[in-house]
Amino acid sequence: MGNLAAVTTASWRAAGESHDAELAAGCLADDVRVISPLTARFRFEGREQARDMLVAAFAVIDVIRYHTELGDESARALFFHGRCRGQEFEEAQLLRFDGEGRIVELTLFGRPLPGLTAVMAAIGPVLLKRQGRPVAARFIGAATAPLALMTRAGDKRIVPLAAPDRTDPRAKQTPERKE
Repeated sequence: MGNLAAVTTASWRAAGESHDAELAAGCLADDVRVISPLTARFRFEGREQARDMLVAAFAVIDVIRYHTELGDESARALFFHGRCRGQEFEEAQLLRFDGEGRIVELTLFGRPLPGLTAVMAAIGPVLLKRQGRPVAARFIGAATAPLALMTRAGDKRIVPLAAPDRTDPRAKQTPERKE
């Protein structure tokens, strides 16, 4: 099976970098489970739900460039740099394979938070519109936009305050004690 997993992985990578949802869906087992980095409330179950998620993801993620691959014939970890709405992010994908070399489980992990929330704010409305739920799409878009804005602003203005090499100009030097 090692060769089958390698062939599937190569196709999966090519599909991601070319934003080809049909090629990506062809790498999936019929009963695939996709575990999102954005919620533990539900999973995408089956090839059709996963394909719809991939179509939405490829519609909002501007760039996908894989840089690292680790694993064997039963599981592989892939890592890529991406961009969504101008926000850079990195995603790790854990792929588990069935006996035919198809992806039976896909677990996604993302960082940093501004990039992850940009994906969340963008993908939800696209996915809901594809499902024929335009009111829910508008609601999710309105609900997630402030979170994406806050994480972008916080990453630029607040998080740097905690940088380990930052010195606080307000800190006073403690005078040496004379004994």
